[in-house]
Amino acid sequence: MKTTKLFLLGLIFQILCLNAVSFAQKNTPDTVKTGIYVTSIHDIDFKDKEYTVNFWLWLKYKNKDFNFADNLEVPQAKTVTKSFSTIDTSGSEVYMLMKLQCVMKDSWAIDNFPFDHQLLRLSIENSQFDSASLVFMPDTLGKQFDPRFTLRGWNIDSLKTTSANKIYETAFGDPSIKVPRTEYSSYKVRIGISRDAFGLFWKMFLGMYVAFLIAYMCFYIHADSIDSRFGLSVGSLFAVIGNKYIIDGSLPESTTFTLVDTLHGITLIFILVVIVSTAFSLKMIKRGEEKKAQKFDRFFSIVLLAVYIILNVFFILKAINA
Repeated sequence: MKTTKLFLLGLIFQILCLNAVSFAQKNTPDTVKTGIYVTSIHDIDFKDKEYTVNFWLWLKYKNKDFNFADNLEVPQAKTVTKSFSTIDTSGSEVYMLMKLQCVMKDSWAIDNFPFDHQLLRLSIENSQFDSASLVFMPDTLGKQFDPRFTLRGWNIDSLKTTSANKIYETAFGDPSIKVPRTEYSSYKVRIGISRDAFGLFWKMFLGMYVAFLIAYMCFYIHADSIDSRFGLSVGSLFAVIGNKYIIDGSLPESTTFTLVDTLHGITLIFILVVIVSTAFSLKMIKRGEEKKAQKFDRFFSIVLLAVYIILNVFFILKAINA
């Protein structure tokens, strides 16, 4: 009798253990091994905050209910175009390969433009299954981008892939979900790029520096030539303002004070200082202190140019090293 009870207790214990294992397996989400190979990044549009990326995407998983052909989602994409897709279900694991082109919406960090470093973000989700049923796992074997692809004017610093759960504070209208919170697994790609900036820098700021040098030439015009000195300075002032508006037209709006604002602001202030110094020299000429006015112009021209160069070099190096 005692042996029978022990046998029954052991049998019940084994059944409970099997049920627990079965329940745990049932509630363990299926893993989707995911990899990416970026072939091209182009059409980087700063004004509209967009860029286009072409890439191969592959997914390996065992659950044949996952329909990535129809339920693949790229949350930040403006448009997604699938140019190729193939699926192999012959083995125990499903293998899916597709080529996509996405026009992505993103935000830009333009504080140090044109010496800026940008982080391009891309993520993949499955709109059919949440994180309780499906989780992504990055496949990092081999290279993840073509080092020869065209990204004119930019260098790729890094490409990192990770997976995480993305939380949506909504039940999407599902009455069975009591708390308005849903989690979906997300495969995330982060591409760090930096610009080859010196050519672009001189192209954009050469007009500003020429305008400053024209205003600076006022120190080498005799102080009694008041019309010439004021005319050059005021003309240079408007040239710098025009140059800034042209550059701002190609950039998105920003509430921060960028390198473009800093360099143009410094130049405007120094041209204003040239105008003030011209008025001061003219005042000395009116008092008959011509030699004193010439000495003032000579000394002030050296100090002004030195300070202007130092400030420009400081802010440019700060932006490069940021």
